[in-house]
Amino acid sequence: MREYELMYIARPSLEAEQYEALQERVSGLISRDGGEMTGLDVWGKRKLGYPIKHETEGHYVVLTFKGGNELVQELDRVLSITDEILRFKIFRIDERK
Repeated sequence: MREYELMYIARPSLEAEQYEALQERVSGLISRDGGEMTGLDVWGKRKLGYPIKHETEGHYVVLTFKGGNELVQELDRVLSITDEILRFKIFRIDERK
């Protein structure tokens, strides 16, 4: 399994319970498909550099996980159709020695 980093920006208009439910959905998807979450860093609400879908602020979350290529493809598919997420990006973390 490789290690990945997922960063996503959620809509700022969501309630606290909705942020938690979204985070549970993402972590549940990772564990359901055989992955393992290794870290979570919630940055909170910040101003965007430019408007995305008519929003000027967003709730930033960065998480790291281990998983296979199928998991990354499924995350990409699900997050791209999730209305609460403005933007996301998945990075592979390279082990350099």
